[in-house]
Amino acid sequence: MSTPNITTVPQRADHVGSYLRPAALKEARKLFAEGKITSQQLEDVKHEAIRQLVKRQKEAGLRIISDGEFNRTYWHLDFMWGFEGVGHSKGGGVPFHGETAALDNTFLTGRIKAKPHPFIKDFKFLKQFEEDGISAKLTVPSPAQFFQQFLLPQNFLSTRKLYPTNEALIDDVAAAYQDFIRQFHAAGGRILQFDDCTWGAVVGDAAEHRYKAVGLALDTIKEQLLTVNNKALEGRPKDLTVTTHICRGNYHSTYFTSGPYDSVADYVFARENVDALYLEYDDERSGSFEALAKVSKDKKVVLGLITTKTPQLENRKAIIARIHEAAKYIPLERLYLSPQCGFASCEIGNKLTEDEQWAKIAHVNDIAREVWKE
Repeated sequence: MSTPNITTVPQRADHVGSYLRPAALKEARKLFAEGKITSQQLEDVKHEAIRQLVKRQKEAGLRIISDGEFNRTYWHLDFMWGFEGVGHSKGGGVPFHGETAALDNTFLTGRIKAKPHPFIKDFKFLKQFEEDGISAKLTVPSPAQFFQQFLLPQNFLSTRKLYPTNEALIDDVAAAYQDFIRQFHAAGGRILQFDDCTWGAVVGDAAEHRYKAVGLALDTIKEQLLTVNNKALEGRPKDLTVTTHICRGNYHSTYFTSGPYDSVADYVFARENVDALYLEYDDERSGSFEALAKVSKDKKVVLGLITTKTPQLENRKAIIARIHEAAKYIPLERLYLSPQCGFASCEIGNKLTEDEQWAKIAHVNDIAREVWKE
């Protein structure tokens, strides 16, 4: 399967990957859940929505396209369900700032093992829209996110019955991801993005207490998050670009935690074996740019300075000033610009309209052209 030539990954004006689901797709999902349409009818609506999304992305000047995550309800859980040993049930939730995120309970039913993953079929549909200078990327939760899911307090005891140690869990998660990466590459995938809330979660004040409750030390967890991410990438194809997006939570315009990157920079910035970091920097919750000094010289950094949580367009001069402030720590040629996160990490989406979403993308483009003159 051929892959058209692209320019660079990331792009000066880039995006994280998820977009607001159109009303027709939401309605089709509802009708399917009620048994009123078939799975094929739902698939037809989804494919048409992705066709229109790809068209809009190209019209917006984006050179890296995604399927908007239109094939899933949650940015992370649907992917986990595509592996053996992972089960789920309705009724879960995670407290965010001012709102509870409705998430399916997701837990282990056996040892984790890869199988033909449904996301590969979805990616093949997206890939047909590639052309010279435009390539498709797939976004999936990071191995660390997968690992951390089964250490949550509600999952910890059942996980320990299958995996007596974290090291054993890391080995199986890494092996499953290595298999998935082989599937993705064989399908023609060349750009893979890990979405990773684990680093954003461990910078929060409550992180130490959260892990202490299950008998785990925070510094040990940080090292293990790094280990599982890097182990999953061992033996990856040389022509596969892997990036990671770090977030502090993005559900219906709310967030999960706050805190600067300083306490995790020595791990993920300095030592994670990815090609680029997409970093949330849209407000004071992310701290200063000083931690960027820890980014290894082989990585690029995408500054998430434009928020997807509100429709208001940021002050252009203020954003340009922030880019140049970040350039004190990383040369401007290794910096890029994007929104801080996707527009719809879960199907519910953030609190803005589709027109406002595309205005944000245009804002990123306009600022990037002025800063980098490209």
